[in-house]
Parts: sequence; structure tokens; C-alpha cells
Amino acid sequence: MDLKDLFKEVKEYLNKEVTISGWIRNHRDQKTFGFIDFSDGTCQEHLQVVYDNNLSNFNEIQKLLVGCAIEVTGKIVESKGNQAIEMQATNIKLLGTCPEDYPIQPKRHTREFLREQAYLRPRTNLFQAVFRIRSIAAYAIHKYFQERGYVYFHAPIITASDCEGAGEMFQVTTLPIDKLNGKVDYSKDFFGKQAGLTVSGQLEAETFALAYKKTYTFGPTFRAENSNTKVHASEFWMIEPEIAFCDLEGDMDIMEDMLKYVVNYCLENASREIEFFDKFVENGLKEKLNRLINSKFTRIDHEEVITILKNADVKWEFEPEYGQDIAKEHEKYITEYFNGPVFIKNWPKDIKAFYMKQNPDGKTVAAVDLEVPGAGELMGGSQREEDYAKLLKRMQELGMETESLDWYLNLRKYGGCIHSGFGVGFERLIIYLTGVDNIRDVIPYYRTPGNCEY
Repeated sequence: MDLKDLFKEVKEYLNKEVTISGWIRNHRDQKTFGFIDFSDGTCQEHLQVVYDNNLSNFNEIQKLLVGCAIEVTGKIVESKGNQAIEMQATNIKLLGTCPEDYPIQPKRHTREFLREQAYLRPRTNLFQAVFRIRSIAAYAIHKYFQERGYVYFHAPIITASDCEGAGEMFQVTTLPIDKLNGKVDYSKDFFGKQAGLTVSGQLEAETFALAYKKTYTFGPTFRAENSNTKVHASEFWMIEPEIAFCDLEGDMDIMEDMLKYVVNYCLENASREIEFFDKFVENGLKEKLNRLINSKFTRIDHEEVITILKNADVKWEFEPEYGQDIAKEHEKYITEYFNGPVFIKNWPKDIKAFYMKQNPDGKTVAAVDLEVPGAGELMGGSQREEDYAKLLKRMQELGMETESLDWYLNLRKYGGCIHSGFGVGFERLIIYLTGVDNIRDVIPYYRTPGNCEY
């Protein structure tokens, strides 16, 4: 049986014999008895296994080291220690040995050390909790959209479209390395044109939104950005819904509703993990998450935000300016000013993507970023430009090559309509849910400049 089921129904199994399989997390052996700290990975809890010299293989069991895989049969009884229950073993069987140089010993390991042992770190308490939260949150995201009639769309990983227009795509080629040093003739490459790993599935998702009304992607995306900050990775996962017949106000409604749903789902279905993070990682995490789901999100224009920042009695490291982006210090201040999450909308056109709907003032676009207390920007979205002529003109102004995106432009000709969408960086959401503040520690195998192990 699994420990998850055992701890869920303690009374049902009390004074009964069960068999469990898992791993030794710690082992304290005495002359005539011993204690094994046992885990099977199905829940945050460990079970203390007590054995004595009545076991036929007592001497062999006393030699078992941390990391060994074992099968244990015994009676579940009330514990005299910290846990409610423990097991009195009647039989212990070795299933897999582990040597003395096993890296994950029962002591405190730094996160930096565990990144070097990424293939073993899920066996530690911290990463057991992180990746269980990641699994539960992923399920909650799918559950939210599926229950509301969204079609799950698998966006292509290899694409010729640079959605963000930033030129930070990894190139995909079969051309020999020596041919890449000079001028490249991509017509002779595998796809007959320049291709790369996707930075976003949004553009392709729009094609499905204009067929199914509501769609979403949830998959890996890639950025060849040479950045080593705590929130940047070269490979990460994005949630990107697209909704037809939906304007910016409706987009914000969905963003708020979805975030509250996922956070609440994790609070209800990963309570032990949240408590663990609250105690050992970010004190006050549980209160922060509960406050979010009970908050009414403020909606305010970017220009108003800049005015508030300029009027604030604060000496800024980066002076806020109209028409410019805002810094982390500004994000923090504005969520504190409104005492909760804030939608900043109607951003300056020149600092946002080409596909965003141009507002009548000619200076701003119908874009929105969601700022949350303690994390800053967590989600971003926009109403997409549905006017063919305006979109084409904007692309030309930015010097974009429009021929390869004629299919995207044609969406505006072939039954185009008002539509909107948004994106959520999944790892940033996990950082918010756990308090673990480095993206390298919330993704199983991180890809950053100079790091591509396993």
C-alpha cells in the first residue's frame, strides 16, 4: 500500500498488518533493535519503522544504509514519538542496495549542491514538496480549462514564427557546422527555411480560438536569452489561453478567476506541502495565498500607475517615466499601495508586442500585466489586434518580415473577430505557490546558460 492512503485513513489501518515499499531516509540501529525513517514518495509524511532482533534477518537489516529500497510488512500502532503512528515490523526485505557514498544523506544540503545532484534531489523533503505542488498545479490548470469548455491545443515546438519579435530563438538546423560560419542558405536546410524552437504558442493558438472559441496551450517554450537571473531559464513551460469574442475586460476576468482557482485548488489538495513551505521556506506563505483568493484585483491604467509612482515619497533607484516600463521596486510599491493584486492595463505601444490591439489614442495598446504582492508580475495578456490594416501597418513599422506571417494576418480577413488571451509562466507560478525563489529549483532539470545536464 501507499503511505498516502495510510496517513489519510489512519484509524482504518490502526492495529492492522500492512506491506509497504519505499526507501530508507535515515537508519538508527541499536544492539537489539532499530529505527528506519521510511518514505515511499506518495506523500510528504515519513513513517517510522521499528524492528527488533526477532527478525530472522536482523543482522542483515542492521547493515542497511540510507537510500536502500526495501519492502516492509508490519503492524500499524500508535506512536510514542512525534508522529501519530509507526510500524512494528515483522518482516523487512531488501529490494535495492545503496552504497555509503550515496550523496543524499540525512543532513542539510544546500540548494546549490542539490542542483548538481538534480537526478537525486526529488528524494529530499524540499523537492518532494516542490514537484508534488508542480504536479497538482498542472492538474488544476487543465481541470479549470477543461471544465469550462476550452479545447487543449498542442502548439508546435519547432516554428518559423518569432512571436515576441525579440530574435531570441534557438535555431533548428541540419546544416553542417562549417556551413553555419558564413552566409547560410536556409533553402537547403531541413525545412527549407530558417526555423527555431518556439518562444510562445500564442500565434498558433489564435487559429484554434477562431475555430473553437476557447482554447489553451500548456507546454514547453524556449528563449536563447543569455540571462542568469533567478527567474530566467532557457526552457520553461507556458499556459496560454486564447478566447474569441472576448475584450480586455473579459480577459482580466478570466485571468483573475483562473489564478484564484489554481491557488485555491493547491491550498485544498496540497495542504501538507503548503504547510511545509510556510514553515521552512516562506513564513506567511499560506496567509499570502489565502489573501489572494479573497482579494478583489484592482484595475488601473499604466499612465495612472506612473502618476502614483511619481507622487510617492520614495527615492527610486529607477525613476518612473511615462511611456516606459516599470521596475521591480515599482511593482512592489503598487501592490502595497492597493494592498493586493493589481492589473496594470493600457500600456505604451512602443514597449509591447506587435499583435496587441491599438487603442484610439494611438499611443497605447490594450495590454495588461498582473502584479501580485510578494512576486511582482505573474501574468500578462492583451486584446489582440483584429483589424487587418492596422496589424499590417504595425508590423511594417517594426520592420517585420510579413510574408511568413501571412497566415496570421489572414485570420483578420477570414471571419476575424475581437479576441484576447494571456500567458502564465508556469515556473513563476510555482515560485509564487511555494516561496522557492529560484526557477532552477522549481523545474525538474533546468536549462540555463552553461547548464544542460541529464
